[in-house]
Amino acid sequence: MLKRLVVKKNECGVLLRDGDFDCLLGAGRHCFFDPFGRLVLQVWKLDAAMNDSNLVDYLLRHAPALVDEHFERMELTEDEAGLRFENGVLVELLPPGARRFFWKGLVAHRLERIDLTVDVAVAPQLAARLAQPALRNRAVAGLAGLLMVQVPTYHVGVLKIDGKVQGLLQAGLAAFWRFNRDVQVDPVDTRLQNLEVSGQEILTRDRVGLRMNLAATWRYTDVLRAHEALSKPAEHLYRELQFGLRAAVGTRSLDELLENKQVIDEVVGAHVRHKLEGYGMEVSGVGIKDIVLPGEMKAILAQVVEASKSAEANVIRRREETAATRSLLNTAKVMEDNPTALRLKELETLERVADRIDRISVVGGLDQVLNGLVRIKPG
Repeated sequence: MLKRLVVKKNECGVLLRDGDFDCLLGAGRHCFFDPFGRLVLQVWKLDAAMNDSNLVDYLLRHAPALVDEHFERMELTEDEAGLRFENGVLVELLPPGARRFFWKGLVAHRLERIDLTVDVAVAPQLAARLAQPALRNRAVAGLAGLLMVQVPTYHVGVLKIDGKVQGLLQAGLAAFWRFNRDVQVDPVDTRLQNLEVSGQEILTRDRVGLRMNLAATWRYTDVLRAHEALSKPAEHLYRELQFGLRAAVGTRSLDELLENKQVIDEVVGAHVRHKLEGYGMEVSGVGIKDIVLPGEMKAILAQVVEASKSAEANVIRRREETAATRSLLNTAKVMEDNPTALRLKELETLERVADRIDRISVVGGLDQVLNGLVRIKPG
């Protein structure tokens, strides 16, 4: 009829009579008279949370002094978050409205309350401690309640809370409480960036279809103004480049475009700079990368270029022939009036003939050779 119950030193027991709470039992051996088997012992580890909320609520209502003696209470309002420590080590981030009960005696529990109506950003020291949870000896529970952001170098972060821009974050680590609000951070590159507008099919003024590729370099001058005025600044710039390119090409003929490609860069650049004025964006350069002609137009232009170059070659050839003929006539006049010059020309001719002959036999003297080989009949 006697029931012996044993509670270990790292445990706490709850005695139930007919399934209902009777008393708390500390560590040790306990004997009870139980002829009808009405007593049952429930045991909890002292280093674990008390998860039987029904029992705790009963004790809070009927035995609050017992709760204060045996439990560490952690209850948060809807506007509070909590940092729970065990033996001085952070182990859990508690969300708003959380309720935790822990047994006293084995582990030292501590709660730090965070007022979410005042604190949006997490303290830098705490953020640095939580930045690499995998390297901690003990994992921290509840990290989903934090937004950890690493803003890269040469970037700024646009902070939005509940869809409203609140400010800029400089490069580095930042963390924010996500409870009761929607927090977003969009990193923005502040360096020069490239934007390409590729494959644009545009008709010229003389109805020739061209496919063009355009490139532009740009950067932010005022990030907050750009994101305040434009939902997607890069897409807005892309569209303005398209409009500027169509305005530059559609009002000019093919010959004008091929003769001066620089005009496209100037017109598109002026158009985009005017449209982006006051939006916190700056375009530093615009240039055409490629102009692709239709297949049949390529063949026609190739024929035109070939005919043009052939005509230029003929003109140059005729000019050279005319100059050579004029030079021969001048030489003939000089030799006609000067016998010495004529004799020198004969010697030059003889030298050229001798270069092609391996052996020469001279009979009758050198004068006979000259007179026999070179004869100029008067006209």
